[in-house]
Amino acid sequence: MKPSKTAENRETKSRRDPFEWVRQKAAEAVVQAEQEAAETPRQMFLPGFDIGAFPNHLNRSSLIAPIARGRRKFHRQAAMVTRKDCVLEYTGEQLDEADGDLIMALIAFAQPFPVGASVPLNRAELLRKLERGTGKQQYEWLHRRIKALTEATLFLEAKKPDGSTRYSIGKTVSFRIVMGFSYDDEGETYSYSLDPRWVQMFGNREYSLIDWDKRMQIGRGQDMAKTLQRLVATSADSVQWYALDWLKAKMEYVSPMRKFRKALDAACNELERLDVITAHKIEDSTKGKPQLSLWMPPSV
Repeated sequence: MKPSKTAENRETKSRRDPFEWVRQKAAEAVVQAEQEAAETPRQMFLPGFDIGAFPNHLNRSSLIAPIARGRRKFHRQAAMVTRKDCVLEYTGEQLDEADGDLIMALIAFAQPFPVGASVPLNRAELLRKLERGTGKQQYEWLHRRIKALTEATLFLEAKKPDGSTRYSIGKTVSFRIVMGFSYDDEGETYSYSLDPRWVQMFGNREYSLIDWDKRMQIGRGQDMAKTLQRLVATSADSVQWYALDWLKAKMEYVSPMRKFRKALDAACNELERLDVITAHKIEDSTKGKPQLSLWMPPSV
């Protein structure tokens, strides 16, 4: 196959300019490294973990949000709400807290296998872990959401305090939340695989352990409480503060602020009931901006 004119021009330029040649080779090495990372299964060890582990950068973002029924929009290379130490771009259906539960369960079920290998899936066991029941509707929901997670892709760049890049995932090779799944109609058997780069997102203990029992006790229609539970788990601080405008954007909440404050208060009451937090207060910060203040239970 004859090389393209662009490739020829690049090759000619690199012969003339040694610095261009070095830059070109460095770019090729980055692509090659990410390709290998995306294709090489890796073992992930999460100490003291059964189910409920999730990377902090994702817990602090709007990737998963307590969206209202019928409000599931489609993102196309959208910049999601994150903290300053992370850039997250996402393409796919907006994910809700049920999707978050499913992703955490899929990660847990894959623990005995190298991440990237095919994982046999007992759908009934998975649905029971999610406390969803095992009727036809729930199997259909599971099939639909795993398919959506397979189609969803993201780019994540973690930054150092000086703003430089610590690592990036999905820049040159697409990162899929679920790398692939297969279903045998006759045998009714399921299997799936996760992208090996999940291991990098969990690296350096940059993940939270969510109390799964308490999560499953959060009342129906209280997805905002689930979002807050994931958020507060990312910090060990005994008191945590979050700006209301940032929380509203992170939760993809489109109704007016007065309604958001009311919903937020209800979510905090639910977390107090389960002793995820001990108290909360919506007040002005020292800069006069409304914020949510949360007090955590004493660490054991």
